[in-house]
Amino acid sequence: MAVEDPAKSKTTDREGRRFFALMCAIGAFAILSSTMSKNPVLPLFAQSLGVSGAELGLIASASTIPGIIISLPAGSLSDIFGRRRVILASLMIFASAPFLYLFINAAWQLALVRFYHGFATAIFGPVANAVIAERYPAQRGERISTFSSATIVGRSIAPFLGGSILYVANFRSVYLAVGLAAVTALLIGTRIPRDVGTDSGTRAPSTQRSLVRGVTRSWRGLASDTRILVTSLVEAIQYLTYGSFEFFLVLFAKSLGMNDFLIGVISGVQLVSVVLTKPFMGRLSDKMGRRPVIVVGLLVGGLPLLLSPFASGFAALALVSIAYGLGFSVVTSSTAAYVADLTSKEIYGSAMGFLSTIMDVGQASGPIITGVAVAAFGFVLAFQSLGVLLFAVTGIFAASSLIARSASSS
Repeated sequence: MAVEDPAKSKTTDREGRRFFALMCAIGAFAILSSTMSKNPVLPLFAQSLGVSGAELGLIASASTIPGIIISLPAGSLSDIFGRRRVILASLMIFASAPFLYLFINAAWQLALVRFYHGFATAIFGPVANAVIAERYPAQRGERISTFSSATIVGRSIAPFLGGSILYVANFRSVYLAVGLAAVTALLIGTRIPRDVGTDSGTRAPSTQRSLVRGVTRSWRGLASDTRILVTSLVEAIQYLTYGSFEFFLVLFAKSLGMNDFLIGVISGVQLVSVVLTKPFMGRLSDKMGRRPVIVVGLLVGGLPLLLSPFASGFAALALVSIAYGLGFSVVTSSTAAYVADLTSKEIYGSAMGFLSTIMDVGQASGPIITGVAVAAFGFVLAFQSLGVLLFAVTGIFAASSLIARSASSS
């Protein structure tokens, strides 16, 4: 019986921690840069170009379209050519896009640059998750969740930093700062070890052609796996409600007569609850299993949506915001890890890309659907409809889990 060398095990643990810290730093700087390019500077920059009306909506949505288009192919390319190469390609987009804003003087140019910039996040997100899922199989939920929290920290800092720079300087200075953060992410990314992921780029062309055929088969396999489809549906509905509630909660609080400071606190405590709890929720799913954690999270998130219209004061609405953030944290700490559990490591990239593509559809459609509901029925029924939607997808997910369990035991 082989005896594990304690010194070697300690070295491996140290390398694992160092690599994970590296990925978190890349994610934080990359998402800091992409968020600072749009919040709060983008609408103000667009208005300075004379953009108004429908053109503003087009520019705002231009960067979300690549997520639907490229996430799945990007994940699959990382399965074939290696995760490191694809991550570095995304970081090159992160680092080059900010400097293009310096040459913009028309609305169509801004839309085009936003579209190009959107490819960075669309490629980086699923491939980074695939790297972490592959590298830490026993701690998959915790590690993916902690990495997500690191990116949320970058996303949280961005509006304050970008707004401060814009207050004391100008648009050019903001986008130079965006470029500096993105170049920092790229420089850190060059430290990713060359053996990370499946470095398939060294294989013979014939072998790569067979891998490409295998990837197309994997897409069909992912689309035909009920468990993956339902989990992706859960992710899409969760992000649909998140984007909608995050946006319209501000307007609801404003309609109650709250000032901008209180509204900022209500929005901020939701984000803080996600950042602080997500790693612990991921660890919980590693220990207890993904399915029960996802079910509980959906229920926890749905309840405050049902109760939010009855929260007429600051404290009550802040509690609703925290509770919803907790539910969102519980669900999203487990969905990506669960999809990885259901697939083989050879197609982790494709699996994360598939999940991300469906999630982006939900996230993009949420505010549009909810906006129509608010206009037609008001905040009360719109928020309660979001809660009902989460409860409905809870039933679908729980039923599919029971069917899968009975099928595996028979």
